[in-house]
Amino acid sequence: MSRTVQTGFAHAADGIGLHWRHYPAERPRARVVLIHALAMDGSTWAGVIDALPEEVSAITVDCRGHGISDTGTDDFTLTQFADDIVAVLDAAGWERAVIAGCSMGGCVAQAVAAHHPYRTAGLVLIDTTASYGPDASANWAARADKAGASGLESLLPFQRERWFSDAFRAGQPDRVAETEAVFLRNDLSAYVRSCTMLGRADLRCVLAGLCVPAAVLVGSDDRATTPDMARDLVAAIPGATLQVLEGARHFTPIERPAAIAQAITTIADRSGQVLP
Repeated sequence: MSRTVQTGFAHAADGIGLHWRHYPAERPRARVVLIHALAMDGSTWAGVIDALPEEVSAITVDCRGHGISDTGTDDFTLTQFADDIVAVLDAAGWERAVIAGCSMGGCVAQAVAAHHPYRTAGLVLIDTTASYGPDASANWAARADKAGASGLESLLPFQRERWFSDAFRAGQPDRVAETEAVFLRNDLSAYVRSCTMLGRADLRCVLAGLCVPAAVLVGSDDRATTPDMARDLVAAIPGATLQVLEGARHFTPIERPAAIAQAITTIADRSGQVLP
C-alpha cells in the first residue's frame, strides 16, 4: 500500500542542500532513517517503505552528491555524510532514530552511530562493511577512473550482476531498469569523490563502541560486501545479529524488501524509543 510522503530540504553546516522524504505515521511507535548505496538515491527504499508497518515513521535521504541533493565541489568524507544525517534529523525535529543503511549507506550509518551516539536509537547494516580491505583504495580508484574515461554506462554490465541475482534480473526487468536509470543520472564528479571516500573508509576501530541494538543483513551471493564481511561486523559490534538472505546479491532492499522491513521493525521495537 502506498504511503503518504512529504518532501523537503535540510541544509548541512557548509550550506549543502540535502533532499529528504518523510513517510509519516499518525501515531508513530518508532522512527527510522534510511540511507542508500553509492550512486543510488532515496527511491532505493520504495519496496521497504511499502512493507514497513504504518506506525513506523520513516525518512529517506539523498546523500550529498546523489539524487537531487547538492553536489558541492569539496572532497567527501564519511564524517561529513554522518553530520548530514544529523542535519536531516534536526530539520525533521527528530531527537533520535534507528539508522539503517545499505552498502555506502551502511558505512554512513556506522559513522552516525560512532559520532552521534545520542541521535542513534539502533542500527540496521545491510550489504555493507566497515572496511573494503587492503586493496580498497586501488580498487575504488580503478572504478572511478573507468567511469571518468568511458562514462557511467561502461560500468553497467559489472554493476547489474553485482546488484541483483540472475533470477531477479530475469523476473523484475522494470525494477532493474529503474535502478540503472538512477545510476546513470549521477554527477560524475560526485561519483568519483564518493568512490574515493569509500576507498579510504575504515570504521573497524569504532565498532566495539556501538552500544545500540544492531542487525546485519547480507545476500548470500553478495560479491561486493560478502557474507564474511557481514560476519566480521557481527563479531565486532556488541550484541549484533546476522541474517543471510539466501540467493540475494548486493541490493537486498530492492530484491528482498519484506525481509529488510522486518529487520528494521525488529530493531525499531528493540530500540526503546519514547516518542512525543
